[in-house]
Amino acid sequence: MLPLLLVEGLGEFVTSYITRFNYAGAFVVLLLCGIGLPLPEEVTLVACGYLMNEGVVEFWRVSLICSAAILLGDSIPFWLGRIYGMRALQGRFVRRILHPERFARLEEKFRSHGLWATFVLRFMPGARIAGYFLVGTMKMSYARFLLIDGLGVAVSVPSSIWAASYAAAKLAEGGHSGAVKLAILIAIVVARALAGRFLRKRQPPPPPPDPAREPQA
Repeated sequence: MLPLLLVEGLGEFVTSYITRFNYAGAFVVLLLCGIGLPLPEEVTLVACGYLMNEGVVEFWRVSLICSAAILLGDSIPFWLGRIYGMRALQGRFVRRILHPERFARLEEKFRSHGLWATFVLRFMPGARIAGYFLVGTMKMSYARFLLIDGLGVAVSVPSSIWAASYAAAKLAEGGHSGAVKLAILIAIVVARALAGRFLRKRQPPPPPPDPAREPQA
């Protein structure tokens, strides 16, 4: 219950922040998500959809700005892994953000499914940063990473914003106030993220990788 209330509170803050700074606000929040802000990026996309329904932002403009921010944020852990490899995990702050206990399972998926696993990461809240770091350690070219991640962003960002706007409009037809509409939308996103995290935690934990190990290119 507490995580839900916390993220709902952050969602309301994000909405007010974007309302004040418009597109720049959405860009900054999503960029910070890429470097470890403990907020699912879907919350910001829902907030953008809600504000689109309120007439504060335009669909294509906010979709493009959010997409650019997400791609830039995803590139940070990718380049961290590509340049420093597993040595980056020697930093306490980096280990706290990347959650290296997830690496073994993610690395196995990358080895088995390659490009498809990289694409699917876009739809896995909580695993993205660690996953993109691992993709970087595997020396995937940045152009290929940007293409695959960009395809995922092109699917997820406009659809999430449009769906949130559509849901907000339907809730408005039911007589719900703006605050109630936003709370319901964020609660749906958070419940989905928590369910995915719960299912992942039920799987047996893999052994953590050796920080001194460098993967073969």
